[in-house]
Amino acid sequence: MNHIFDFLFGQYSAYQTLDIVLEITAVIFGFLSVWFSKQNKIWVFPTGMISTIIYVYLLLKWELLGDMMINGYYFIMSIYGWYIWSQKINNQQVTSISKTTAKEKQVSIAIFITTLVFVFVVYKTFDKWTSWVAYVDTITTAIFFVGMWLMARRKIENWIFWIIGDIISVPLYLYKGFTFTSFQYLGFTLIAIFGYLAWKKNLNNNPQTV
Repeated sequence: MNHIFDFLFGQYSAYQTLDIVLEITAVIFGFLSVWFSKQNKIWVFPTGMISTIIYVYLLLKWELLGDMMINGYYFIMSIYGWYIWSQKINNQQVTSISKTTAKEKQVSIAIFITTLVFVFVVYKTFDKWTSWVAYVDTITTAIFFVGMWLMARRKIENWIFWIIGDIISVPLYLYKGFTFTSFQYLGFTLIAIFGYLAWKKNLNNNPQTV
């Protein structure tokens, strides 16, 4: 039992207490954000912004550039998503849950490829291309960038990207030594599955018209 505890939490003995508290706080607000997303509530964005801004600070301090860029992007896209989701005409919500259009699929592919190239250049520039983790970071960053963009536009396919990225992130963050964050992504995976089912039910009950 002690060996398991040391494996999961032993690295925290070298961390500052403030950093541990901040990581746990970011995890809590991260859970709230994903839960509000599942519920299709606009609170997904302010809670997510609190989580991401904390992670930007921590990941910059820990020199994890890929993860930091993901959270910086989340923060920016949260502002965009908050604006999109809050738009109303005659008290009716303008942006409803819908499926990704052909044009949006093209944009998603462009975001994915652009992110791969961007992260590769950043890692090369800062000499972070040193292990297999860099390859996984690059792919997960691209997956999450697309997922966040689709979520901001209230597209049901965003959950597919979150599920894939979250599953990859669980062992990845455990390997990096951030157990609380790893547990967070495990929870995210479960919520994302239920989120997809909830949004699918909403979409079936309110079919989009083109």
